[in-house]
Amino acid sequence: MCTSVLKLFRTLHRTRQCVFQNDHRALEAARQRINEEFKKNKRECSPAKISELLKFGTDVEILLRTSVVQGIHKDSDTLVLQARKDLLLDNIPFCDAPEKQT
Repeated sequence: MCTSVLKLFRTLHRTRQCVFQNDHRALEAARQRINEEFKKNKRECSPAKISELLKFGTDVEILLRTSVVQGIHKDSDTLVLQARKDLLLDNIPFCDAPEKQT
C-alpha cells in the first residue's frame, strides 16, 4: 500500500509539471496542494480509506492529464491554447441513426 501511495504522489507531481509547464504560479499552487493533501492524510491507517484516497488521487491525475488546457495571454484580447498530446483524441464522427443489427 505504501508503494502505491508513493507512486501516486510522484505521478501527480509529474502530471503537474507537464500540465502547467512554464506557468510558475500554477506549478507552485499545484505542488502545495498535492503536498498538503498527502500530509493531511499521512496518518491514515484504514485500508478502505487509503484505497478510497488512492482512487480519488488517480481520478484527479487522469482529470488533470486529459481535461486541463493551458492558455497563454498574447495580448489583452487574445488567449492561445496549448493542447498537449494527451488532449488530442481521434475524431470519431457522430451518427444519430442507430446501427442496423443483422
